[in-house]
Amino acid sequence: MSMNEPPLSKSSTGLDPKIAGLLCYLGIFVTGIIFLVMEKESRFVKLHALQSTIVFGAIFVINMILSAIPFIGWVASFILTPLSFILWVVMMLMALQGRWFKLPYVGDIAEQQVDKFN
Repeated sequence: MSMNEPPLSKSSTGLDPKIAGLLCYLGIFVTGIIFLVMEKESRFVKLHALQSTIVFGAIFVINMILSAIPFIGWVASFILTPLSFILWVVMMLMALQGRWFKLPYVGDIAEQQVDKFN
């Protein structure tokens, strides 16, 4: 944790906040939604839950649209899938390390929405 990252607050789920943050990404946007509903205390867990929901929900929708477009959509979907996998693994590792890692643009949206929940 760097000096500018706030300390991790206890998760209301009873889990270590780092583990809860990782689990927000494990089931793609589904576990993000679950932790968004369950978490009452930890801003860290809420941030990762909302970021997971936004990012992977959008990727899911984009992938569905692309798969319906013959050839060009299939090629784009073929490229998007491994990139999504890499992003998924990186985000889980960042959460497990206790990092307040925000993706560009989406992370700011997630942070603003988390602030509204509190």
